[in-house]
Amino acid sequence: MPTTDEREATAARLLKISAGNSYDPDVDIDWRAPLDPQRMFAPAHRLSLYGTPLWDGLDERQRIELSRHEVASIASVGIWFEMLLMRLLLRHVSDQDPRTGHVQYALTEVGDECRHSIMFARMIEAFGTPAYRPAPVERALGRYLGATAGGVQTFAAALIAEEILDALQREAMADDSLQPLVRMVSRIHVVEEARHIRFARDELARQVAASRRGLAGRVSLAYSRLMIGRAAWTVTHSLIHPGAYAAVGLDPARARAAAWANPAFRETLRWSAERVTSYLQELGLVEGPARRLWKASALL
Repeated sequence: MPTTDEREATAARLLKISAGNSYDPDVDIDWRAPLDPQRMFAPAHRLSLYGTPLWDGLDERQRIELSRHEVASIASVGIWFEMLLMRLLLRHVSDQDPRTGHVQYALTEVGDECRHSIMFARMIEAFGTPAYRPAPVERALGRYLGATAGGVQTFAAALIAEEILDALQREAMADDSLQPLVRMVSRIHVVEEARHIRFARDELARQVAASRRGLAGRVSLAYSRLMIGRAAWTVTHSLIHPGAYAAVGLDPARARAAAWANPAFRETLRWSAERVTSYLQELGLVEGPARRLWKASALL
């Protein structure tokens, strides 16, 4: 478990990295550059329908269009999760000493997430697609978590969303066949999100260790496992909005069912979450009834 000194050392290191390695999307991205109508927005093998009969029935123009809408959907969900994370981080530090590096780094991360949310929003606008939203029940759950989640839930949920997106974007930024805008947005997010992931991993370990002390803490930890499992379910089931399928002329319900039955898409979900799933298992957060939620999320 990280000690207070280790916690402050981590914060000091991350604050130094933030000061020397941050981007300004307004300056570092050429928002006026046109999109290339011949380029995909994501690797074809990561799209939810890849390898299905529905995919085989799409022409190249429709496949590119599907990639545009799926990336827009993922970015839209990313904005929603980043806004939730900002609320959770502010709740986490609201009663702590602002002189500490821990609080100052949390506030720095909130600033990063503000820029990321604006960057994703501008990318969606440049795509000319809708800003897709999670289902009403998931938005309600987000409001509940934003008002009630404790430290374990805060940092575990943050890691699930951040590490899944990180894996997808690390692959995208290295693929020179994709739209340059997607690659640059991915690169900025990956660089800055790496320190957010380090912060969340260290703090989650500390929070889990503290929760194991005493009966009340263990009861709280059992509840947290369920809420974390539900967060994993929300992430995977919200990534691709049914409207992305309608945009290329497919029946949304039929296409969504095909995606969830698609072994390739389920493997992409497992691949994208390998690191975070393994880490949460090490911490004992994927146990008991919560495992059903993890399996239903296609991450186990």
